[in-house]
Amino acid sequence: MRMHRDTSLLLIVDLQVGLLPVLATGEQAVEEASWMGGVAEALGVPVWLTEQYPEGLGESVPSLLASLENPRVWRKTHFNAHAEPDFADALADTGRRQIVLCGAEAHICVLQTGLALLEAGYRVAWLTEAASSRRPAEASLARQRVERAGAQAVSADMVAYEWLERCDDARFKDIHRRFLKERASRPLCFD
Repeated sequence: MRMHRDTSLLLIVDLQVGLLPVLATGEQAVEEASWMGGVAEALGVPVWLTEQYPEGLGESVPSLLASLENPRVWRKTHFNAHAEPDFADALADTGRRQIVLCGAEAHICVLQTGLALLEAGYRVAWLTEAASSRRPAEASLARQRVERAGAQAVSADMVAYEWLERCDDARFKDIHRRFLKERASRPLCFD
């Protein structure tokens, strides 16, 4: 599955203040989700965030919210975001069938959402460096499971360059200057 910006949606699951301190690669997940969100917005790809029981886990991490211009935020009680009727209906209404998925915890809410999206006929791309759990092994197991179900593991660079498609227009030059160039030397954990 090749990624296309006109059929994609970035879904960032539960990167919330109450979870961040216990996530093994939480800071990286927030930074990478923020980066991917910036690229998405620059290319007209919708960015959606979910918040699991924000009364207990807090709202989305402020730096993530500050990095995005116009994310749609969904509050949820189901671990699987697609089980929330308003969410599922709104997603179907977008007509976007490729979901770039990341967030926390990878082995709970991200996995259950990814599996449900696959069952509903969406194509899911698991954004590896922005999916985190308390224990890295559980995040790895979640990725393996969702891949066996039909998702594809991807990196943010893969998605960005596939969304861009070419290097000879003003859009590429702007995104290269604002996002791609500075990320090229950043060390990342892909697990």
